[in-house]
Amino acid sequence: MRTTPPLPPRINLREVGPRDGLQIERPIPTAEKLRLLDLLVRSGLKRIEATAFVSPRAVPAMADAREVAEALRQWPDVQWSALVASEGGAHRALEAGVRTIEYVVSAADGHSRANVKRTTAESLAGVGRIADLVHDAGGTCEVIVATAWDCPFDGPTPDDRVLNIAREAVSQGADALCLGDTIGTATPLRVVQLIGAVQEIAPRVPVGLHMHNTRGAGLACILAAMQIGVVDIDASIGGLGGCPFAPGASGNVPTEELVHLCEEMGVATGCDLDALVEAAGFAQQAVGRPLPSGVLKAGGRPGALSRVPGR
Repeated sequence: MRTTPPLPPRINLREVGPRDGLQIERPIPTAEKLRLLDLLVRSGLKRIEATAFVSPRAVPAMADAREVAEALRQWPDVQWSALVASEGGAHRALEAGVRTIEYVVSAADGHSRANVKRTTAESLAGVGRIADLVHDAGGTCEVIVATAWDCPFDGPTPDDRVLNIAREAVSQGADALCLGDTIGTATPLRVVQLIGAVQEIAPRVPVGLHMHNTRGAGLACILAAMQIGVVDIDASIGGLGGCPFAPGASGNVPTEELVHLCEEMGVATGCDLDALVEAAGFAQQAVGRPLPSGVLKAGGRPGALSRVPGR
């Protein structure tokens, strides 16, 4: 009998819909965001990216970041995080009570200039200052490497650029790394090769994965990464998402699709699939357009256990 590659017993799922998912949508009322967060918490999610402390002129959908962050105290059992693109954003996030900070560095200069008006090198130089701020506040700092595989402006991203960011970020104090397929062009073999190379130069730092599903390969890439031991994985409720500064970028892998896949394969997520579908339905209503999730449309496998208490 042919054996299959091993899978981890559990993944450490991070829900990014409230930030990455909503950042390209028309701004929705803060009360609706908090209702979505409540539904996500009720599904069993323990890691949620709640908002971004970025320019409200550039990303108006995140203009209420402080209000959202200050409301998170009502769910103390969740690890809440916020994305920042500058030292000032990190200051504001910490002042609002967030202690898990994600700092984004684009591996491609073209995307970096479009996204934060700085070169990759200029963004990378800020890691140490932001990490020090976060650590002084008792928090953790994760560096997300955007356009890790391809850039809409510069084309394929050389692996050496990603490896240099990873090496420098860790040396400056990053507690974790996450590779982002910003425009959804990666394929499983490319994912495995790049993650493996990053793991070799940063063996003691968790390396996560953030896939966009633009070309339908997101779940396949995640499965390949899981088979080499990656457990820190991002997903977005309903498949919301995209980058406002990356032409052609579409939504992330839907959270409920990833949970359905994992639970069917015996990989625990700690999530209630029925509750996730409810949250995806609310997200679809809030943004006022159909979302791409297949599980939202069709549900889980008939007769399968969608509730997984205690897992």
